[in-house]
Amino acid sequence: MKTQYYTAVSLDGYIADPDHSLDWLHQFGGGDESSYPEFIREVGAIAMGSTTYEWVLEHHVYSDPEHPKAWPYEQPTWVFSSRTLPPVPGADIRFANGDVAPVHAEMRAAAAGKNIWIVGGGELAAQFHDRGLLDEIIVTIAPVILSGGAPLFTRRIATPPPRVVEVKPHSSGLTQMRLELPKVGEGGARAAAES
Repeated sequence: MKTQYYTAVSLDGYIADPDHSLDWLHQFGGGDESSYPEFIREVGAIAMGSTTYEWVLEHHVYSDPEHPKAWPYEQPTWVFSSRTLPPVPGADIRFANGDVAPVHAEMRAAAAGKNIWIVGGGELAAQFHDRGLLDEIIVTIAPVILSGGAPLFTRRIATPPPRVVEVKPHSSGLTQMRLELPKVGEGGARAAAES
């Protein structure tokens, strides 16, 4: 079981442009090379921040308000927000606020041995990292430069650096990279969380 931050990013490190648009990514298409189908099969629980949740509502569930679509995930989903947000009828969505560590324990139980996916954004993924709970970043890099927007991550991880486990170039022009996050030394947050 791993806690993974799986997302796409521009060359200059943004997961969405300043208007919260992903059109820069959609131009590459889904393609047969996408790792998403294999990835999502191994996911047992999902976490996302309020901005990501609202994006899914606007661009998927209610993209046509006259004909709403179903929530796109079968897995129980925790939405972290200090605001009151609307639920989606029939979806297993649980709203959370505050420290991610106790919620992560609930997610582990619900995932039943499968992985936990941190959908986004960068601040939420960083909070899981701060508590020693983030194992991997799986990032698909698009050859575009946005010059601003929502950052991939909001913390510095430099010494020791993440370990590159795998790099997969795709014919679409996208490149996927999987990185393992370093363990914090004795007494650090990561070591404490795993003991």
